[in-house]
Amino acid sequence: MITIKSLTFGPFQENTYVLFDETKECIIIDPGCYDDEERAELTDFIQKNGLVPVRLLNTHCHIDHVFGNNFAATKYQLKLEINKLDLPILNSLMTVAKIYNFSAEPSPEPSAFLNEGDVVTFGHSSLELLFTPGHSPGSITFYNREQKFMIAGDVLFYGSIGRTDLPGGNHKTLIDTIKNKLFPLGDDFTVYNGHGPSTNIGFERNHNPFLV
Repeated sequence: MITIKSLTFGPFQENTYVLFDETKECIIIDPGCYDDEERAELTDFIQKNGLVPVRLLNTHCHIDHVFGNNFAATKYQLKLEINKLDLPILNSLMTVAKIYNFSAEPSPEPSAFLNEGDVVTFGHSSLELLFTPGHSPGSITFYNREQKFMIAGDVLFYGSIGRTDLPGGNHKTLIDTIKNKLFPLGDDFTVYNGHGPSTNIGFERNHNPFLV
């Protein structure tokens, strides 16, 4: 049974996720911890729950989702895993930080690239992958069929969708992704997203103004 912990970090109020099961192995998805206080919040949660981080994953590589990549990778000796199409975005981290006057550390280079159909395992648990571009060229979504949830990054929000005006974004691609990749998983799937409250596919299918 996977437990999902959401921690909200950084100037963009980004949702960082720690997923773990009864083995206490955990994965860290999109560490957006921006300063020492937020980094301590992440490490305190991991320590207090006796967790052992085994993987570091990015749904996509916009700056707010990767602020803590270097910290998490160094602290827990983890290798970064992303989709290859988001590598240019990852590599622009320090340039973007300078433009917006943010403090940032360079992210480690990824050690592996994730693609649709891959399976991420930890402890006794696993997540399947979908390639879900539109918000960024290499956005990916992690999902679990048994517990009916997805970690979708900035693809789909409660009553909204990810922005598509950043480099590599495409509105039509994003809409197609949501309708053709996420919707088929089923109305009862919970969507844990990159900002704001979680939602579910049924609600968004019927009420999201960008999708109805």
